[in-house]
Amino acid sequence: MVGITSFGAYIPLLRINRKLISSATGWLGSASALPGEKAVANYDEDSLTMAVAAAVDCLRGIEREKIDELYFATTTSPYRERLGAGIVSTALDLRADIRAADFSNSIKAGTTALLAALDTVKAGSAKNVIVCASDCRVGKAGSNQEQSCGDGAAAFLVGEGKVIATIEGSYSLSYDFVDYWRTEADRFDRAWEDRWIRDIGYSRIIPEAISGLLKKYELNIKDFARVVYPSLYPREHAAMGKKLGAEPNQIQEQLFTTVGDTGTAYPLLMLAAALEEAKPGDRILVASYGNGSDALFLQVTAEIDKVRANKRGVKKHLASRKDLTNYEKYATFRDILTVDIGRRGEDVGATQLSTLWRERRMVLGGCGSRCKRCGTPHYPRQIVCANPSCGAVNEMEPYRFSDKKGQLFTYTGDSLAPSFSPPAIYGIVTFEGGGRYNFDLTDCDLESLKVGMPVEMTFRRKYRDTVRGIHGYFWKATPPRA
Repeated sequence: MVGITSFGAYIPLLRINRKLISSATGWLGSASALPGEKAVANYDEDSLTMAVAAAVDCLRGIEREKIDELYFATTTSPYRERLGAGIVSTALDLRADIRAADFSNSIKAGTTALLAALDTVKAGSAKNVIVCASDCRVGKAGSNQEQSCGDGAAAFLVGEGKVIATIEGSYSLSYDFVDYWRTEADRFDRAWEDRWIRDIGYSRIIPEAISGLLKKYELNIKDFARVVYPSLYPREHAAMGKKLGAEPNQIQEQLFTTVGDTGTAYPLLMLAAALEEAKPGDRILVASYGNGSDALFLQVTAEIDKVRANKRGVKKHLASRKDLTNYEKYATFRDILTVDIGRRGEDVGATQLSTLWRERRMVLGGCGSRCKRCGTPHYPRQIVCANPSCGAVNEMEPYRFSDKKGQLFTYTGDSLAPSFSPPAIYGIVTFEGGGRYNFDLTDCDLESLKVGMPVEMTFRRKYRDTVRGIHGYFWKATPPRA
């Protein structure tokens, strides 16, 4: 039996009310009418870091050594030529002998990657494939996209054996329908007329894909406990369900007014939310949108109850939130406004690429070493054991710190250090099981910190070297979310 064996999600902590964006830009067009709020990636987050966070949620309790392939779907990779899936797999400390691939250039790339993973496992080329879909799309100030696009990620593990949902079938459409686009030279998404996108694209392509799936497998819309499709327009989302003949309680709740349009991750985030509530035997239909559509139907198994209990998932991420009440800060996070962070900020002290290669498992994977003789963990990795009663030499084994919990031993706030969200905060973290190191702290206020409080590790962007075009990543500490 082949299907989904685990799932995970990630929604950034920060939220911004769309009325705040509208009032700041002073634009009186249709964008001013968009309801609710959207999720905002922090200044040190991007599509890569969010993909890692979703994958960590997906892989809780799963041996990472068993992952054979990793697919990363995004339209907003920070690199045009560097394998994003390779960075994600290194950060997750997966084996080196895996196949990693990027899926891009369409916001339906997430479901396409999921279907590719299914075909790979069915063909016997791999036993376990993790699919990460993540987007951090940026709209021009005052544009409709600035308000509609939110940030988030989802991850699914496809394998065989104890699956939580079998993927029973699919139906795909591919159209060169131009609604949103971005060229190599574009900083922001471009879009054609909103009515064109809504009436000719969104409201026709998704129903066509769903109808094609139902016809292909001789099913009726009433056969499904949940029908999942992205909401680009809340009113049209509800109207589409009626056109399809589905009851209101069958339609999965949209995330547009709470998270926003998360691009490649959108249908998969909604699927994760559906699995959080699903019962064994439920059938779920999920459809994506973007230059066509992928429609899939799944059947939930009894294994679902064993897996979802330890997930942070969509529901807990939605509940864990913090208001971003300053549009200017939001604009600096998205690099819409350029701020001067001083001469010190310009001299980022970027890691040399040769050093990064040699120490990739330590820098990106968050791995140190552990003494085989006495069991003492070390970060950074050491050759000589730091335990005074041991002192063993060359008796170390790799030891992963990124998935360990810790306590804040001490901390400080620095108003002079360069930061996009001052003050810069850093502290010493003592890990459960041993080990101690100094890390930057993120997703927190100085006033909320206390010595001895629990923290966990999160993969974040450390710096952007604009001279060489290099994004530096490292692990930071953050207070645990619910």
